Amino acid sequence: MKAKWIYSLALAAGVVAVTAGCKHEVVGVRSIPPGAWPTVVGIGPGPTLSQSEEAVPIPIETNWVPGVMTQDRQTLAADTVHFAYDSAVMRDSEMTNIESVATALKSDPAAKLLVEGNCDERGTEEYNRALGERRALSSREELAALGIDPMRVCTISYGKDKPVDPGHDEAAWWKNRRDDFVLLLPKVEIETNFLSYDP
Repeated sequence: MKAKWIYSLALAAGVVAVTAGCKHEVVGVRSIPPGAWPTVVGIGPGPTLSQSEEAVPIPIETNWVPGVMTQDRQTLAADTVHFAYDSAVMRDSEMTNIESVATALKSDPAAKLLVEGNCDERGTEEYNRALGERRALSSREELAALGIDPMRVCTISYGKDKPVDPGHDEAAWWKNRRDDFVLLLPKVEIETNFLSYDP
């Protein structure tokens, strides 16, 4: 009886010793290496991405980038439109300038447009940044109504960061509540052919 008890105790000790030294592997589960997750690109709410993943923005236009085009600020400089205080509504008095911008774009199908929305110094930076964007989008909508493809028009807001008049009165504020138009033209690449002389 005592021998059976000792034998059982020895057997139990052996099992504990063996299992303590073993590494258990989960069978049937495959780990996915980092970077193998698909990138989801789409509009609207999607899955929450981990800190190691980056969301890929959706470009509004894929065949042009304002930064790599020639910027012409002179051609449309006289067509700047101005807005009432705290408003992004296009006034009838500014439509002549919008029509002039549309005419310029229609005359050159390769040209694109950058609309820069601006505000006066009053209000917070965040508010003015949003208001400047609404003003730029207002010009874009008016151009679309005149037959300009919206995909040819890019918008940016500078808020109150780029005043044309540094004054602190109504005359200065009126000048600063504006949309500026920058004509974007494809850069002309000059092809140079070198003749080689091999005697």
